[in-house]
Amino acid sequence: PPTPTQRPIWTAARLGDALEEVAIRLIDFVSVVLGPGPGGVKQGNTACISPSLDRPLRHRRPMATLTETHVDLDTSRGIMRVHVFAPVAAGPVPAVIFYSEIFQATGPIRRMAAALAGEGYLVAVPEVYHEFEAPGTVLAYDQAGSDRGNELKYAKELASYDEDVDVVVTWLRGHESCTGRIASFGVCLGGHLALRAGYHPGISAVAAFYPTDVHSATLGAGKSDDTLKRIADLEASLLFVWGRQDPHIPKEGREQIHRALEETGADFEWHEFNAAHAFLRDEGPRYNPALARVCMSLLVRFLGEQIG
Repeated sequence: PPTPTQRPIWTAARLGDALEEVAIRLIDFVSVVLGPGPGGVKQGNTACISPSLDRPLRHRRPMATLTETHVDLDTSRGIMRVHVFAPVAAGPVPAVIFYSEIFQATGPIRRMAAALAGEGYLVAVPEVYHEFEAPGTVLAYDQAGSDRGNELKYAKELASYDEDVDVVVTWLRGHESCTGRIASFGVCLGGHLALRAGYHPGISAVAAFYPTDVHSATLGAGKSDDTLKRIADLEASLLFVWGRQDPHIPKEGREQIHRALEETGADFEWHEFNAAHAFLRDEGPRYNPALARVCMSLLVRFLGEQIG
């Protein structure tokens, strides 16, 4: 018969981790299906395409206290401020470049970044409109802020978006608290930027949450990007999260992206929920806290599998 050393996977600690993960997902699933969402609207009918479960479970990293600072990095188009959320850890940890919505580093973005850092990741949040706005600028969640954010989204050159990725990756690789394993993560505009960042050789994994303008190829100056066209060249593992009621990425657009991933044999997983655009943002009527918990659990699990 096999000896205990030949069967190391299901130790008591690993079984405990697995049961904890199942319990978390069950609670969140029940709250989504049975509990009323914002405004009394019942949520349900969650569709998922998930990876196989034959990967070894990782031990859950203890929740960490954190520090919050910023650094101003040089680019060819001026200074780029990067907000840094760092766990207080005994040694180096993996890093995540977190790309924001069109409003830059707002309160909800900072809270998501802090929560992710609390899971044991060095989180860098770059200000994507640094060549247009002064360091520290945050656009308001109102019509004026939305108009300005959308204006700059299409004014910024693709080459500038891509240069920003390289600048942040280079800085993280030289950071004493980083293991050198780096993922990109983003929401809305940031979801597209996270996906585009995946073409950088320093990015091992991409988490794109309701990424805009991918299906229409309209990111950047001239509204003609090549993000989806190049998808066959992307080697990073991918996690996609979508809202079915998101008017910015209609069903046909999601199907277009999914079809391209399937045709190129990409390493990806795909999750759709009955939710509006920006349902992770913890301000405003579109916020869905139950789904936000589910999706952050998906994100933390994905990062743990891909970068540690």
